[in-house]
Amino acid sequence: MFQRTTSRLVLTELSREDSALMLAILNDPDFVRNVADRGVRTLQAAEDYLQRGPIASYREHNFGMYKVALRDGRPIGLCGLVKRDFLEDVDIGYALLPEYRGQGYALEAAREVMDFACNELRLPRILAIVSPANVPSIRLLEKIGLRREGNILLPGESEEIALLAWQGATIE
Repeated sequence: MFQRTTSRLVLTELSREDSALMLAILNDPDFVRNVADRGVRTLQAAEDYLQRGPIASYREHNFGMYKVALRDGRPIGLCGLVKRDFLEDVDIGYALLPEYRGQGYALEAAREVMDFACNELRLPRILAIVSPANVPSIRLLEKIGLRREGNILLPGESEEIALLAWQGATIE
């Protein structure tokens, strides 16, 4: 079972008990604008989303999205790895509740996930997809070693999004 600890955070696998966190993240206006509207509106739908998404990913790929919590156990968001059907390589992603943004938590969590992806999973390449207008997210991805490769059009979408990638040796 995945568990990583940083100076301020604990990252663990999500469980059905995290449906309130998932519901809050998926309905945050910034998440809807920058990622997608997943149509999850109830705790039961959030629990189902967890079962079909992150929890299934742990079994299938040995990785997924993880709960990000403060050291006192308070959940503040998500960060992890996703294998999307339309991308050749694994994608890193994150989303924090609004009150925890701008404090370095996303960067701290993303660095820990990158360390896991590179040094334990030994993934040769890691991608990120992000709205070109989401400059703070692009900056964070660049801080963890990803570089802009261009834009791509996702299946069923009409606007291109930025594609960033990391490829190389282990992360220090």
